[in-house]
Amino acid sequence: MNKRHFLAATVLAQAGLSSRAQAAAPKTASPALLTVTGAIGKGNRGPLDPALDQMMAKLKIRFDKAHAFDFAGLTGLPAVSIRPTLEYDNQVHALRGPLLADVLRAAGAAPGDAAPLQLRAVDGYAPMISMADVRRYRFIVATHLDGRPMPLGGLGPLWAVYDADRYADMAAKKVNERFAQCPWGLFHIEVGAG
Repeated sequence: MNKRHFLAATVLAQAGLSSRAQAAAPKTASPALLTVTGAIGKGNRGPLDPALDQMMAKLKIRFDKAHAFDFAGLTGLPAVSIRPTLEYDNQVHALRGPLLADVLRAAGAAPGDAAPLQLRAVDGYAPMISMADVRRYRFIVATHLDGRPMPLGGLGPLWAVYDADRYADMAAKKVNERFAQCPWGLFHIEVGAG
């Protein structure tokens, strides 16, 4: 038996963590920032553990499997850059991150255009968006704002967002009405069937 594996198992057992909790833990190199559930592939973590997944349990999120992404997992996907005018200061900012469609693909999801996605933020905001709109507006999961990682407590660490200035139907709206489907502090995506 691998000594390191044995010691880790011993420490976990002594800490009183159940085998279910160990199975539910994401298989990532660092803490998970984004959890994708619903109509996904095999996943890389087990079911929701109500004791250890407190925030998700309180928000009544339920799942049997999930795909968890850490920062490296997200920034390892091909990134795109956008430059929308943001509602918070009415200024153009550079945002960078992988396309939301690519994140879903990496989670093993292949939703059709009619599939609903629920995007959840740490403050409880949870807009619904269709996969068709995700593709049409080229939503990204922004990891960087103006060249720097976005901190928790600001707009990050993740933000589902698009370049509203590039689409006539959105650019025609007042800037504070363009981002209703763009939760900052994104931590969970539920992929519906469709």
